[in-house]
Amino acid sequence: MSEGSRATSLAFGQVVIGPPGSGKSTYCHAMKEFLGRVGRRVALVNLDPANETLPSPCALDIAQLVTLPDVMDSLRLGPNGGLLYCMEYLEANVDWLQEQLEGLRGHYVLFDCPGQVELYTHHNSLKNVFAHLAKWNFRLAAVHLVDSHYCTDPGKFISVLCTSLSTMLHVELPHVNILSKMDLIEQYGKLAFNLDYYTEVLDLSYLVDHLASDPFFRNYRRLNEKLVEVIEDYSLVSFIPLNVQDKESMRQVMQAVDKANGYSFGDQEHRSLEALMSAAVGADFHFSSTLAVQEKYVQSQDKAVEEEVMDL
Repeated sequence: MSEGSRATSLAFGQVVIGPPGSGKSTYCHAMKEFLGRVGRRVALVNLDPANETLPSPCALDIAQLVTLPDVMDSLRLGPNGGLLYCMEYLEANVDWLQEQLEGLRGHYVLFDCPGQVELYTHHNSLKNVFAHLAKWNFRLAAVHLVDSHYCTDPGKFISVLCTSLSTMLHVELPHVNILSKMDLIEQYGKLAFNLDYYTEVLDLSYLVDHLASDPFFRNYRRLNEKLVEVIEDYSLVSFIPLNVQDKESMRQVMQAVDKANGYSFGDQEHRSLEALMSAAVGADFHFSSTLAVQEKYVQSQDKAVEEEVMDL
């Protein structure tokens, strides 16, 4: 059976990426539970061959194809090299992945991905797998999780911004950046600026000035200025704060991802034109009300013209 005939129906989902320890598996578990409560059929797919302690059952696990310990033992590779090999092996066996995913049609799919940063900044295997998913009519958004504790260290936050930007450019998917573990941010230390400064990535020159107060970073001020210029020139990076234990926080993330992957505009939501425009412009757009106002305005204009004619 050809690719086109096997992938006729659209499927929506998220590829959940981010550094180790950023909370990807916890997010997948929490989002699966949240989406299930709002009525969606959700399937979790584990694409991390090093993840052996999943918080919830998976509909599909890459361990059925390859595992990191087996690769390390058989090829005498370290954890990083072994993980790269696993992703290359997955790319070489995408037919297996396609066959397994056919049973998940009609589900909203969460892909729990590995945490190795270079997989999303310059290595191509996982990027190519995502491209295959797109050919199979999966409409995906990349959900990039970053631990919120990086906000407490200006130097680390600039590094996170650079990594996020590089990931967005390399992965080539609609992208939603998330500051995870917001419920723990107070334990990490006091923020130099308000939270919206970090989520909206406002004027980063203040961050460079703050770094200059450190004798070590003072010597690298010009480098930091150039890095900040690159981030601001692209103007792509912003973050949504997330606390997986807070329903409103989860709802905001869900809405952002739904707009990114197009789920908001699909038949699954049974959207009216009014709701469609609300999602598009970020405010309530009452189409019928607008028509009524327009009709009333036209009628008043016509009446005014008639009165002028009568006066003549």
